[in-house]
Amino acid sequence: MTTTFTPRPIAPDTLKQLRDTDDAGRPCVPFTDPEGGDPLRCCLRPARQGERIALVAYAPLRRWAAETGADPGAYDEQGPVFIHADLCEGPAPAEYPYVRPGALRTFRRYDAGGNIVGGRLLEVPEDTTAAFDEALTEAFADPRVALVHVRAVEYGCFHFEVRRPA
Repeated sequence: MTTTFTPRPIAPDTLKQLRDTDDAGRPCVPFTDPEGGDPLRCCLRPARQGERIALVAYAPLRRWAAETGADPGAYDEQGPVFIHADLCEGPAPAEYPYVRPGALRTFRRYDAGGNIVGGRLLEVPEDTTAAFDEALTEAFADPRVALVHVRAVEYGCFHFEVRRPA
């Protein structure tokens, strides 16, 4: 099933920087994933057993703000994300990534200035694509919403960003 909205991975130029120094100023420390399954934000798929990955600090709103001229102020935050330690094939999702029925996701809404203007909690149902489409349609029905960050509630992890469709 194809999604209505486009989940955005971390941009290639940002990945290049994060593979050197992350958004907390720490060097990238690659490791071989012994089990697989960690959610990669570079290609929006789970890591495979034996892949070289890294856990880095990422500030998605800060990166978006630098691109758009927004000033998120106190809403700027960083958190851990997994990425491939080396170049990867990039995303090819036809569905929303990291959806698992029963999981809790939050949809944080931001305006063009980088301020939070709402949010929604979603317990992911069996029809995951329809539920994500509905939550994002609801978010972008508010004309103030410029982008939405989808995060896991359990750990607060950033999963992906969706920008207002053009």
